[in-house]
Formats: sequence, structure tokens, C-alpha cells
Amino acid sequence: MLAYLILMTFPVAMAFAAANDLFTMKIPNRISLALIGGFVAIAVMTRMPLESIGIHVAIALGVLAATFVLFWMNMLGGGDAKLMAAGALWMGPDHIIEFLAYVTAFGGVLAVAMLAYRSFLPANAFPLPGWARRLHKTGEGIPYGIAIAAGGLLLFPETAFFRALAF
Repeated sequence: MLAYLILMTFPVAMAFAAANDLFTMKIPNRISLALIGGFVAIAVMTRMPLESIGIHVAIALGVLAATFVLFWMNMLGGGDAKLMAAGALWMGPDHIIEFLAYVTAFGGVLAVAMLAYRSFLPANAFPLPGWARRLHKTGEGIPYGIAIAAGGLLLFPETAFFRALAF
């Protein structure tokens, strides 16, 4: 039973991050910290070798460094950078390339959808809630946490953690 609860950390945290980013354009640090804590718990539970844990951590730190460069260039939010790194921690060497590719692809689709939303749907055509009006403003940014979560959730059933504990 505990294994299932820990296993649910990743999908619940990713879904919460996507929803939070959509509605507030912020991803709280506690989401990334929950993902890190869930990884530690699941690594202990599955008796992951220290060498493998080190590889997962090194990949996450590499992703964090790369995404912080994007943050520094004002191309990605800080919460997005931390969420990408926390997601990469769970993906490890077996799925990191796929994770990055899926996040990139979903990000492209999201960007096109946001451009279409901003270009073809008049802002005053419907009574929109505040979060939807904010998303309508040009230059407001894109809730990229949605793309990060989508990439992670698509790959999660393929991870060794899921396979070890779900069956």
C-alpha cells in the first residue's frame, strides 16, 4: 500500500504543477521538493544502488543547469526549470532523451495553441475568468509546466520505478 502512495507522487505532483502553472503562472517549490522526496523514498524502497542514484542526480543537475541558462535568458520560468530537473530525476538515463523530446514537442504544441488563442479568439468575445484573460495577453508567457507535466506523465508508466512497484 505504501508503495502505491509513493508511486503516486510523480503523477499527482506533475498534474498539480500543470494546473497551478495554468491558473497562476507559478509552480511552487514544494512541488519540486515533493518530487525529490518521492524519488528518494522510491529509490530506498526499490533498493536502488548508490551508483544509479548518483546517475539520476547527475542528470537532474545537468537539466537544472541547462534550464537555468534558459531562465537567465528569460526563455523559461524558474519554476519550470526546477520542475524539469525534478522530472529528469525520475526519468534517469533510460528515459531522459525521450522526456526532453516529449517536453519539447508538447511545448511546441502549447506555444502554437497559445498563439492561436491570442490571435483568433477576441479577448472580449466571452466573459473569461481572470486566469484566461491573463493568458490572452501578448507577451504574458506560456504555462510551460503543462508541457513538462505532459512529457513526464506520458513516460512515467515506462520507468523502472513504475514497473517495479505497480505490478
